[in-house]
Amino acid sequence: MVNRQVTGAHYGVRDWLAQRATAVVMVVYTVLFALALATLPKFDFWHWQALWSLPLMKYATVLFFAALMFHAWVGMRNICMDYIKDSGLRLTLYVLIILGLLAYGAWIVQILWGK
Repeated sequence: MVNRQVTGAHYGVRDWLAQRATAVVMVVYTVLFALALATLPKFDFWHWQALWSLPLMKYATVLFFAALMFHAWVGMRNICMDYIKDSGLRLTLYVLIILGLLAYGAWIVQILWGK
């Protein structure tokens, strides 16, 4: 008789759905951003600045990057679960990945709303 230990198998469907949902958010943003660029009357600094001064554009961009970071987290976590067998090293990598993603998130907010 085979004695199986299930470790992490419950992540499969939830992670798959999370990856697809975040990918849809990113695709929709990319299409809308391309349309916004295409409708600019002139591609110069002033029109570019006007585009980014819109609160809707800033919030949509934050949503895009939040989806991107969650997408990256799910992917990196699954890679670590699959290939890093040492639990101490895996935990260390999780912490480094989370800190990196949080730093990128703070940087994005600073870029969009900083002066």
